[in-house]
Amino acid sequence: MTIINAQFNNTDRNVNSDGETNRDLILSIYPLSGYYFSSKPPTTSRNETIADRILRLKSNYDAHGMRICVEAVILVELFKHPHLLLLQSKNCIYELPGGRLRPGESDVSGLKRKLLSKLSADDDNYQTNWEVSECIGTWWKSDFETLPYPYFPSSGKAPKECTKLYLVKLPSNRDFIVPKNFRLLAVPMCQVHENHKTYGSVIAGVPQLLSRFSINMVLLIVNIGRE
Repeated sequence: MTIINAQFNNTDRNVNSDGETNRDLILSIYPLSGYYFSSKPPTTSRNETIADRILRLKSNYDAHGMRICVEAVILVELFKHPHLLLLQSKNCIYELPGGRLRPGESDVSGLKRKLLSKLSADDDNYQTNWEVSECIGTWWKSDFETLPYPYFPSSGKAPKECTKLYLVKLPSNRDFIVPKNFRLLAVPMCQVHENHKTYGSVIAGVPQLLSRFSINMVLLIVNIGRE
């Protein structure tokens, strides 16, 4: 038998004028212990200088227009505190799971494709159906080497890159299968908050984007008794 102990935080904020709870703003997260983690062969990575990367981005912009990226905000519970799932590459760069859209690809389809590539098995028989929820934030770059801003740039230039953050909801259990050249980390939200130096402005801003949600930490307790 499984007993579910739900702990609601700040639910009073999400009560409408009729006194009813707005359940769209309640985010249920589950214990990290309910998830299984393994690895798969590494993905191919570019070995390029910053100058080479800028040249590649300029070439892609000329061919396809503004670069659009989608990234997943995924939370789990650990020590009764919400943790954000981040990928860390060998060069110690942290990133949210996701990546660049293909030309003509929708946000949701592209994000699911990237999540399957980075967090699921390559075998089609085991691919996971990711629940992509709402877009909670958008970041813009006015040039190829500039930092992203959480508003449309006012430099007069056409934006070169747009990054959209989508909330992705997890079930109580799931397999995460990560390429060997990445580490999947659960980082406390309090550690991420405004820690621009370590995580960059996009990741460091995630706790503020989630402040309008009430986080429901669901604790699963399994009791094994006699039949």
